[in-house]
Formats: sequence, C-alpha cells, structure tokens
Amino acid sequence: MSLETWLLYLVAILILTASPGPSSLLCMTKGVTQGFRIGVYTAIGSLTAITIILTLSFTGLGLIITSSELTFNIIKYTGAAYLIYLGIKAILAKQRDYQLDEGQERQVQAPVKHFISGFIVGSSNPKAILFFTALFPQFIDPSAPLLAQYFIFTATFMVMEFSWLTIYALLGAKSSNWLFAKGRAKLFNRITGGVFIGAGTLLSTASKA
Repeated sequence: MSLETWLLYLVAILILTASPGPSSLLCMTKGVTQGFRIGVYTAIGSLTAITIILTLSFTGLGLIITSSELTFNIIKYTGAAYLIYLGIKAILAKQRDYQLDEGQERQVQAPVKHFISGFIVGSSNPKAILFFTALFPQFIDPSAPLLAQYFIFTATFMVMEFSWLTIYALLGAKSSNWLFAKGRAKLFNRITGGVFIGAGTLLSTASKA
C-alpha cells in the first residue's frame, strides 16, 4: 500500500468518524449524565460493533448482508427501535435536577451495561455496512497482501473512531456542570430524547440504494 493511498483513506475515515451520529450522541449523553469513564465504556462498545462491521465488509460478507432485504431490514428496524426506546425513556424521565454534593459521586450502573448500549447503537446502522462495502474496493490493492492491508485499514479506523467518540464523551463530561442548575436535567432529557427519536425515525427510512 502506498502512502498516497493510505492518506486518501485517512481523509475518508476522518470525515466519517468526525461526523456526529447516534454513537457520538450516546457517548456525549453518557459523559454528561454518568461521567467521562462511563462514556469511554460506551465508546468501546460502539467501536467493537463497528469494527466487526468493518471486518465483515472487508471479507465480503458485508455484500452478502446488504444483498439480503430481510437481514438489512432486521438490522435497520432493530437499531431504529432501540434509538426510539432511548428517546422515549429520556423524555419520560421524571428527574428535574442533577444533584452532586461535595463528596458525592454520580450513581453509575455497571460498565458492561453501557458497553452493551454502545454496541447496540454501533451495530444497528446498516449504512455502516454499505459505506465500508463501497469504500474498501476503492483502496484495496489486489496484488498486495490482503491481510496486511486489513490490519492497516482497521488500525487506522479504530484509532480515529475511538478518538472522536472519547472527544464527544469528554465534551459531555466537561459540560455537565451546566446541567446542575435547577431544571436543567429535565431540559436535557427532553432535548436528547427528541434527538434520539429523530435519529431512530431517520434510520428506519434507510434504504439499500
């Protein structure tokens, strides 16, 4: 693989990973409500799921998945339903204020639960499969060892994706102090709930075209 090819791939991945989406919003929300550490667990879950999608696409299985209308729709509607569920749960939350007294820590749930949450959101976007299936043929050199190219492509993506997701989680954690004002928790839940429902609705309209 030439340096020029890798740099072109890096630019494509930079645009993909920097763009805000359901995973980045989820990591930011976790950072706000649970802290940066939990946001990182969520990011790892999402990264794991998308790396699996990347691997499937690289090996050609992504093409098989996207060619199946049933499989595509199962992934699509499962992801959409989960995002809408998160949105409704946030909107219906009765919490009006965040309390964090001196010496008191946020009540956090088991990290594995946040990892799973990130994994579900990361794996539920069929557009990721379409993107990688269309992307890799543009950069793969058939005459060069495929395994080496896979590791280079995957390592580049994982570094960029994890970096951006943790940035979003950090932004959420740093902005959390704003939320401790009276009534801010209710406002935050309404806004994020609406965004999650909107993202789920938009995802349900995705097509293979």
